Amino acid sequence: MTHRKLNRLLEGIVIGLTVPTFAFAAPGMTSSEYSAAKDRAAAEYKAAKTQCDGLKANAKDVCVAEAKAAEKKAKANAEAQYKNTEKARQDAAITAAKADYDVAKEKCDDKKGNDKDVCVKEAKAAHAKAKADAKVAKVDHKVSANSAEKRADVRKEAREDTRDAQYKVAIEKCDVMSGAAKDQCVKDAKVHYGKT
Repeated sequence: MTHRKLNRLLEGIVIGLTVPTFAFAAPGMTSSEYSAAKDRAAAEYKAAKTQCDGLKANAKDVCVAEAKAAEKKAKANAEAQYKNTEKARQDAAITAAKADYDVAKEKCDDKKGNDKDVCVKEAKAAHAKAKADAKVAKVDHKVSANSAEKRADVRKEAREDTRDAQYKVAIEKCDVMSGAAKDQCVKDAKVHYGKT
């Protein structure tokens, strides 16, 4: 099985694990439904991991990381629906962000030098944005209409965290350059991300 076909299989598993779980989201999930969803996630992980056995080197590592990520996301979604709280939904979003980050880092292992450094920084930036989005979603849900200032502060902090991570990516991309080109690249990144 090619890596591309395996990626499609894993994407199907993620959809297969999350879509049925969302169907239980009517006001909460029973404990037996929750247990079944977790068992289904574990079984799908085992099946996906078995499909990885035919791969070699980092392709196998990426495949296993994707299978683990799908399982973690499915279990976190099931728990969020079972608990049916905003905190559980935020925890599920953070779990999904971490799982995606783990996969992205594993994919970076195929790269070398600055390409790998940029790849890791991009993964960190995506992770920072996903965590910031989860934080904003929690505040939007939790904070009353009278607390517009708190909501604005959290949104501003989330934007800053995301911009800082993106700035680090831009600076890392400049490292392959030298002389005036590198200086201009760094200057442009500083201007673009407000670091002047």
